[in-house]
Formats: sequence, C-alpha cells, structure tokens
Amino acid sequence: MVEYNPCEGVLNNVFGTLAVAKAAVAVGVDDMVLVSTDKAVRPTNVMGASKRMAELVCQALAASQRKTRFTMVRFGNVLGSSGSVVPLFRKQIENGGPITVTHPEITRYFMTIPEAAQLVIQAGGMAKGGDVFVLDMGKPVRIAELATRMVRLTGLEPYFPQSSGAPHPQLSRKRRSQLNELAEGGRQGDISIIFTGLRPGEKLYEELLVTEAVGKTGHPRIMTANEAALSWEALEPILLSLHAACVNQEGDGVRQVLMEAPTEYHPQSDIVDHGTKSPSDETKATATTSRDAVSTHQASGSSADIPLAGKH
Repeated sequence: MVEYNPCEGVLNNVFGTLAVAKAAVAVGVDDMVLVSTDKAVRPTNVMGASKRMAELVCQALAASQRKTRFTMVRFGNVLGSSGSVVPLFRKQIENGGPITVTHPEITRYFMTIPEAAQLVIQAGGMAKGGDVFVLDMGKPVRIAELATRMVRLTGLEPYFPQSSGAPHPQLSRKRRSQLNELAEGGRQGDISIIFTGLRPGEKLYEELLVTEAVGKTGHPRIMTANEAALSWEALEPILLSLHAACVNQEGDGVRQVLMEAPTEYHPQSDIVDHGTKSPSDETKATATTSRDAVSTHQASGSSADIPLAGKH
C-alpha cells in the first residue's frame, strides 16, 4: 500500500511520528516508544525507509531535549495482527483456495501478539533515551511452509499445481523437488498454493540489524542496536525537503530524499506511484500539520529546542 502511495505513506509514518513526538514533549510525557519494524533495516521499499526516517526523528529528539525519553523497538511480523498473512490464509482456506504466496523462498520473522506487547513494554522500561531495541524473533519462517501447515491443521491437504509454476526458476533443486512431490500427478490435495511473484519493493528475507554492533540487556530476548543517528540540526533540512516533495505529490522526489538520507534505502523496483497530481484537501490538511511540526521553536534560542507547533 505504501509503495503505491509514497507521499501519503511518508506523511503518516514520518510526519505522523513527528507530530506525536511533539505532542508528547509539549505535555510532559515521560516516555514514548516507537514501534518500528525489521523493514527499516536496509530498506528496499518506501514503507521501510519511512520507518527508518521515523527512527531518526526519535533519535534526534532524544538527543535534543530531556523532557521525554524516546525509545525505538524494532521487530518483525505479529501473528494474527491486521497486517499478518495468517488471517488472509485462513480466509483463503475457508473459501476453498487458492492460497497466494509471493515467492517459494520468501521468509519472515514472527511472534505472537502477547509476546510482542510484553517485550515492547519491557524494552520501554529499560530505555535511557534514544535507544534502538531489537527483539529476538527466533528463526525466520518460510511462508510457503506456513501456508502448508495451516492447510493441514484444518484436516485438508495442500498442493502446488504445475500450471502455477511449482518448479519455480529461482528455487533450489532441493526445494523444487519437494514442491514437485506435492504437485506430482496433478491435483494431489484440497487447497492449492500458488506463487504470484514478489510485489514492488518486497524482499525475500528481512533483517533486524543494519550492522553487527549489538549489545545485551537485562532481558535475554531484548538487544540494543548501535545505529547511525543525526542531530536535529542535521535532520531538519532533510525533513523540510521530504515534506515539500510530499505536499507536491512528487513520488520521485520522495524517493530521492529518502535515498540521500542515512536510511540505507536502496529501491529495487521502479516508482509505482500514479504520477504527479494536485494535492487533495485531505493531503493539504495533513501537510499543514506536518509543516507545523517541522518548524522549530525559537523562543529560548537554545540549541536543544525541538519542533513545536508553529514558529514563535
């Protein structure tokens, strides 16, 4: 969704985070935890790059004031959440198939909703300010195998129809043989699993760390990552350029700013935004709020001043 709507995605993920952070400081909130994602690590799509920019916003604000302690917690997919494949697969099984998987080799990290909630709260309690915490997600899960297990849990049998490309050209010989065993002889099961191809910006696998620089904490499943950060003075002009591109609905401009920022963003597909268009009233309203959030507060003249609503 974000890949097809980069301007709105950035307004929401980057400037929405900035607006919430600004409000937290304005009312004296002690702690703010940004729930980030493994897609922020060496992102190949706008969603991941925008989440890394949101991390940079919180890191910069953490270093520029002492009222609110900002923390970032980075993890993968949560089973059963709105963005999880599990509800989608369950619905596809109920409808008799097919189950759609983008690629035979695609893997993702998973944890349950209770696990994620508890670890986020515990990581927030460990925060000193500006921390980037990474949760131990265990081993990545192959999505095709997850789909297979879900079908079998219902008492049905999955199959990979040859017409849908079971012998996928990018598969290892071993994996191709395994899928061919299921597909041998044509229809061997009840629910078909088909491969639809990677979506724009989608990676075969996700990472949790940009570098190998990771530290231990008092919790065995929570680690700290030593990631690059910018001062607010260095970040502000980047945000202003990004904001201008969003207001003007310039998808290519958004991509360029994200690539030039220290996000490690390396897109692997062409821009899929549907061209430049006039900002809608809703976009203009969102953009105005974003611009106000970027504006710096000059009342005290301190280098530690952070963005508040409007200039004074």
